[in-house]
Amino acid sequence: MTISLSHVHVLVDDPDAALAFYRDTLGLEVRNEIENDGFRWITLSTADQPEIEIVLSQPHAGVSKEDGDARAALLAKGELPGVLFRTDDLDGTFEKVRAVGNAEILQEPTDQFWGVRDAAFRDPAGNMVRISQA
Repeated sequence: MTISLSHVHVLVDDPDAALAFYRDTLGLEVRNEIENDGFRWITLSTADQPEIEIVLSQPHAGVSKEDGDARAALLAKGELPGVLFRTDDLDGTFEKVRAVGNAEILQEPTDQFWGVRDAAFRDPAGNMVRISQA
């Protein structure tokens, strides 16, 4: 039996701002975009791993109002799990994110004691995004 990662969901309150960050700043490619009941799901992936897709979705999409409100509250507080990327040029990626200015910089590229060099941001929705050097 083989199991592999297929999709990862990232909640966003503004799909257009999230798209500008993940597509235009980080360089992910849009694979699919669907609208339903006033909500959007945008699926992106990297050129090197097209089989792993990141789905940007809104907190109230596909759930009850109560659950959507709870998700939105956690998103607003920055309390949802983040997403981690790997790049072969951390400094270049960091400078691009800084130059575009659509993410809050939390940590400049740093050598971590556990052996990785990484940087940290908050995307336009407040999600933690860490990028490490491959």
